[in-house]
Amino acid sequence: MTPAAFAARVADADVRSFAGETMGTSWSLQAVSAPSDAGVGVQAALDLVVAQMSQWEPESDISRFNRAPAGEWRVVPSEFGRVVAAALEIAEASGGAFDPSLGELTERWGFGSAGPVDAPPDESSFARCAVEIDSEGLRIRRGEGAQLDLSGIAKGYGVDLAAEWLLGQGVRHFLIEVGGELRGEGLRPDGQPWWVDVEMPPTSSIPPWRIALHDLSVATSGNYRRGFATGGRYYSHSFDPQTGRPIVNGVSSVTVLDRSCMMADGWATALTVLGPKDAMALADAQGLAASMVAGDREYCSREWRAMLG
Repeated sequence: MTPAAFAARVADADVRSFAGETMGTSWSLQAVSAPSDAGVGVQAALDLVVAQMSQWEPESDISRFNRAPAGEWRVVPSEFGRVVAAALEIAEASGGAFDPSLGELTERWGFGSAGPVDAPPDESSFARCAVEIDSEGLRIRRGEGAQLDLSGIAKGYGVDLAAEWLLGQGVRHFLIEVGGELRGEGLRPDGQPWWVDVEMPPTSSIPPWRIALHDLSVATSGNYRRGFATGGRYYSHSFDPQTGRPIVNGVSSVTVLDRSCMMADGWATALTVLGPKDAMALADAQGLAASMVAGDREYCSREWRAMLG
């Protein structure tokens, strides 16, 4: 913990709570000495993310981009460009385990704006498609067949955008959560960090980690959160971009710690696609603090274990 955080701590300050709804889920905020309009500012930040990056909103920037002709450069808002750039960075670093161009695939399997399906789609050929961004991050374009889908990273960015607004308002100590993705800044009035328990799969008997979120974010990708069962088989919303089908690698959940909730969110999504061996090897290579549950076993990256010391 930094001396600056302790220096700014007010031992008898009040912790105010705020809450709302966004992105099909809920958000909450605990903030020390927060202004009365803190909740309004957080909601506005999250509404901006929805307006730009929700494929469930027909007039969002992402929906209009996906309807535009393939190959056409489109100018996008800076926030949108920032998330696309991060998504493509993770896609490259993960060898394609994270792929933001799978929007058509998620629609076909019933996890997009068109709503759920009762059965898996007929087998058909699947081709990897490209989404590109210019060097300044102001324009993007898609290849033929590519549909941008940022659902694996945009929620984490919403946490960061709201946190940046709070910090800009002079709120130094807070814990913000959006649908299970969290970022903690500073300290509680009693000098403790913001303690949170990692979300574990509902069928797991492994005890959850308790994490001190001090200027740190945590995101969990759960293979159990969304999906459907038919014919005695469960189909997850997590796709393997190599096959175009839901993953079948036995991974139940992945949790990643990072300064940026956006990067934690995106990397948790990417590592979920890989089996335990490859995911932990990649996490070690990237210096990621990551924990994975697969079956009745838990795997931790080198950086995660180092944080236990």
